[in-house]
Amino acid sequence: MNDFFKVLSDETRLRCLVLILENKEVCVCELIHALALPQSKISRHLSIIKLNGLITQRRSGQWVLYSINPRLSNFKNKIIATVLDELKNNSPYTEDKIRLSNMQDRPAITKESANV
Repeated sequence: MNDFFKVLSDETRLRCLVLILENKEVCVCELIHALALPQSKISRHLSIIKLNGLITQRRSGQWVLYSINPRLSNFKNKIIATVLDELKNNSPYTEDKIRLSNMQDRPAITKESANV
């Protein structure tokens, strides 16, 4: 359980989780753009989040998409939802959402393309 809270104790990981939760699925390129951080830093934090079972990934063509793990316990889901609900309307989370919404050429990925 300590690892779960350690994941949530880092601002970069929380910023990633806010965007993943609000967008259902995001790729690394979207997180890089939204957070204005280098790919290596984003990937390292996604790896930590994934190793702790909070997110899953799937490949769709050239994209690797991250989403909240649907098998999380109710307790973890409630904690994540509560924390992210408190953060999402504050800085830097609001700026991240704006940058992501202004991103041009975002991957157009649908559930249908996941089955191809």
